[in-house]
Parts: sequence; structure tokens; C-alpha cells
Amino acid sequence: MPIAKKIAFLLTVATAAAFSACSRPSPSALAITHVSVIDATGTPPQPNMTVLITDHRIAAIAPSKSTAIPRYTQILDATGKFLIPALVDSHLHLTGAGEPNGSREFFLPLLLANGITTVRDMGGYLESLVPLRRDIQQGKRLGPQIFFAGPYLDGSPPSFQPSLVVTNATQASEDVDTLVQQGVDFIKVQSILSRDAYFAIAAAAHREHITFVGHVPDRVTAAEASDAGQKSIEHLTGVLRACSSNEPRLMREQLRPGPKNETPQGSRAREAAWQRSLLQTYSPESAANLIATFLRNQTWQTPTLILLRNDAYPTPQSDPSADPNLKFVPRTIVERWKRVLQAQNKFTSPEGFAFREQLFAQSMIIVGKMQASGVHILAGTDFAAPYVIPGFALHQELALLVQAGLTPMQALQAATKNPADFLGKLETQGTIEPGKTADLLLLDANPLADIHNTQKIRALILGGKLLDRPTLDKMLSSVEAFSINN
Repeated sequence: MPIAKKIAFLLTVATAAAFSACSRPSPSALAITHVSVIDATGTPPQPNMTVLITDHRIAAIAPSKSTAIPRYTQILDATGKFLIPALVDSHLHLTGAGEPNGSREFFLPLLLANGITTVRDMGGYLESLVPLRRDIQQGKRLGPQIFFAGPYLDGSPPSFQPSLVVTNATQASEDVDTLVQQGVDFIKVQSILSRDAYFAIAAAAHREHITFVGHVPDRVTAAEASDAGQKSIEHLTGVLRACSSNEPRLMREQLRPGPKNETPQGSRAREAAWQRSLLQTYSPESAANLIATFLRNQTWQTPTLILLRNDAYPTPQSDPSADPNLKFVPRTIVERWKRVLQAQNKFTSPEGFAFREQLFAQSMIIVGKMQASGVHILAGTDFAAPYVIPGFALHQELALLVQAGLTPMQALQAATKNPADFLGKLETQGTIEPGKTADLLLLDANPLADIHNTQKIRALILGGKLLDRPTLDKMLSSVEAFSINN
């Protein structure tokens, strides 16, 4: 038998065996038929395929025209629709929604309704996160797979709570050890850390064989953080400064305290002058050197462009408070967001807003350059930052990544394949392949033709369980009702 025919024959036998093995009655068996599969590996869509799901996993993928569906299988005709891996938000804060009911009644349903089945919680209260993750794992509540850091490690006074203050090597070692014992998935560092504390945390994380991620502290350069082994950098912290031809001067000016009794207007003016220098000293050579460092050290980036955009454009012409999806956010949180935004912008001049917009534009350029050079990108949003609406914000993030220069496939991978790879879970999730967990998203239109089509959700398959459009709409209605009264 010729080699090509032999391979085709073996593939046919293997597919038939996979389907026949599932011929017994199984309440969890589901066949998605006549669907175009976008598996997120980078290959083109596979039209008119059948995906068989049994025991919460993808059992087989085969052409619909040659596939017999086993008896007792639930059939979902997906003619004209597109199947992608379910999505991952790689930067959010579940306990930022408020407790005891915030995460459960508001946050989790919004994530699922938007096709998000895995999250990376980048700082929160373990006393809430641990039981929440346990309830989801035990099937007591529908929700995404959660990976978390627990409290931040920061300097004094810390920027956010919950935080563990680290000022020396002893504290660094003790806090990292404590968090490891509490079962965190990674360590999160923040911006106020001293140099000594930061590098002590890096050493302690290395000893404990645990990943550390987060901000680049103000007193550390992005290249130093990469060389120290920080696996991911959030919000591009320190990145634009590292792209300057005079990073040491910019760092000194950033850390220099303002004059005694400085007014808010004076502080804003000094900030605007620093931003002007940051833009004026941008160096393509420095940017290329930084990207080369990231590539050498395999340093990932979670730019959270939706967060940076909201900071850059808080003007009436692009008022985020006009977003119709705010009806899904509890009133108390919306009111808090309004107060935060008013305080942030109270003393900002038109010139200051213009600098923010220019910095955001430069950030977009840098993200495009990093992707083109091979730096790994993760899609994240940073809820509970003002006007970052859970679930919906991730689709906005994907669109911004495309605007920054990623292809729709690359943007899709930033929320599917890439985070699975980052988390060490690529063997079981992140792409549509036999044997992987059946976390899938069925769309009415092709996201590779227009990335906005990720919002056109027809159904979510969560661990093999079908959540159809009416079920997702019911979730949204429940969230809306909860948000009106909270």
C-alpha cells in the first residue's frame, strides 16, 4: 500500500475507533457538527467538521461528511458557525468585585457569558479565592478555572491591599515561603519595592521553584527585571522608560520627590514634563535592545491595553461611563469608578491629556514591535480598574491588540494558546485538539475575518457542558438584576 494511502487509512481507523469507543450511553457526550474549527494552533479554519466531546474532553475531530454520530449523543448543528477555544483573561482581580457576593453573583457569570473559562487572578484575598476555587473544582458552582497569586508583595506603604510588605531579604524569604505553603500559583510583585527587596524576592522565588510576575518596580529597570527571571510584565510597566535613550535620568526624575507643599496642579505639571521627556527621548535602538532582552529571557508581556486606553482617553468624546454594558456592574462599583476618575482628572490639563494619548499610541507601537519580534503576549484586562467591565473588556482587549499590529489569529492566541503555554497547561487546554479539555466557544461569525466577532457568542462549552445562548442570556439577566440592587 502506498505511504499516503496507508496514512489516510490509519487516520480513518483511528477516527472510527475514537467515535465507536463512545457508542455507549453517556449523558456528557456531545457532537458539534458541520462547524468550522479554528483550533488556535495557527492553521487555517477547518470547515464542515464534527467535534465529539465525551467525559469533559475532546474525543475526536473529523470531517462531518464521513462521520457517524454514536447513539445517545447530544447533537448541536453548527452549520455556518465557528468553534474556537474558550478564552482566558490573564490579568484580573476576582475579589475586586467585593465580598461576600460580588465574585459569585456578578463577576463569574459575566466571565462565562463572555466565553472566559480560565483566569489569572493577579492579587486578591486568599480567604475568598481558596474556597471559591474549591467550589468551582467540586462542581458546586459554575465558574472559570482560577490561578492566583494571593496578596501582593510590595514596599511600604503598599499601593494596594491585600499586600505583604517586604523591605529586606528575611521578609522576602519568609513571605514567599508562606505563600507557597498556602498554595499560590505564582508570586506577584508591585511597584513600590526597593531594589534590595525586589531582588531578594526573585532569589526566594527561584529557591522555591515558583514563578514571579507583576509590575516592574519603579527602582528597577525592565531589563533588570527580565534578567532576574520575572516571567511576565504587566501593563508595560517600565517598558516605555526602558525604550528611552536616557533611562537613568528618567528614573532619577521619576523617583525625585516634589517640592514641599507642592500643589496638585504643580504635581501634574511636573508629571507632564516627565512624560514629555519620555516621548522625546524614545530610541528605536533602546527599544530593540530591550526586546532582545525579553526574547533571550523569554519574558512575557500582559499589556492590558484596555486599561491604558481608559487612562489615556477619559474625555467626554470617549466617555467610558457611556458604555451600555455598565448595566451589568453593581451600582456601588460604578459610583466608586466615577469618583476615582473625577479625582484622577481633576487637575489634569489639556496638555496632560494629550501626553496620555501620545504615550498610549507609543505603547501600541511597542506591543506591535514585540509581537513581530517573537515576544509572547497575553491578553488581560485588570478589572477592577475603573470602567474595565468583566468579560466584555477582554473582547475589547483583543480588538486593541489587533489595532496594535497583531493578526486576528495572534490576538486570539493571546487569549487561548499563549496563556495555556504560560501556565504549563498546553497539553490539556488552549487549542482544539483530541484529548484536551472541552472548554470551547461557538461563534456566529469568523473572528479571523474580524476580531470583533469573538463577541458573537452562540454557545459556551464548559468542561463538556453545553451552555447555549438562552442559558447565557439568563446569566446576564441575573447579573443585571443583582447589579441594580447592589
